[in-house]
Amino acid sequence: MTASCSRGSGLCDGNAPQLSESQRASRHVWSLSGPARGATGGALPMSPLYRRALLAGAPLLLPAVARGQTLLTATPAQTEGPFYPASLPADFDNDLVQVRGQAARAMGTVLHLEGRVLDRAGRPVPGVTVEIWQCDAQGIYDHPRDSRREQRDGAFQGFGRVQVEADARYRFRTLSPVAYPGRAPHIHVAVLSGSARLVSQFYLAGHPRNDRDRIFRAATSVPGGRERIEMRPQDAPGLEAGALAATLHIVLG
Repeated sequence: MTASCSRGSGLCDGNAPQLSESQRASRHVWSLSGPARGATGGALPMSPLYRRALLAGAPLLLPAVARGQTLLTATPAQTEGPFYPASLPADFDNDLVQVRGQAARAMGTVLHLEGRVLDRAGRPVPGVTVEIWQCDAQGIYDHPRDSRREQRDGAFQGFGRVQVEADARYRFRTLSPVAYPGRAPHIHVAVLSGSARLVSQFYLAGHPRNDRDRIFRAATSVPGGRERIEMRPQDAPGLEAGALAATLHIVLG
């Protein structure tokens, strides 16, 4: 697989497509240091949901800053990569291991992934949408740009979406990620609220390919970034025989 860099990102992820201006303008990233900005540099309109979340937190957040208390490190933004679904699958719930209407279960090790969506003061951010997508246990994405798509595991959903409730907790039943040429094992994640969007990736802590992965290295160069993107799966026989479980909170800046 030949790597190419998405324009302006300085990061590579497989055959990253060169996006048009309209595509880039539609893929806004949740800003870690200020208002989200579009392709022309203008500030994006803040969604009512995100505005309410910020205003609700202001009375508590500002005194915390004044007292010198440490805020949580925001989850670092990372490249979306070339394999976000070209079209959504018929089934895109939070169980990626079992496709609705199919008896077969996806190949690979099941991972129960959960966490909460928080602001930097540690408060839950309810109502946002969390998406994940990843390759199957063979390292193949369900995407027309993946040359091996026809060999993929049809029992693996590949993409899931959930809207968090008042406790801001997300849960997915998916696969422990695997490596493929040029990349350490990872799961793509996006958090959406109106026009605001954070895109990041989660990795397996301590995996030998992490430090050879350019995208991982860039994300962990941010102070505190490593703890926001490294999963530490543990055996979870109480949830499912042979399965793993990991908790990783998403912190919006």
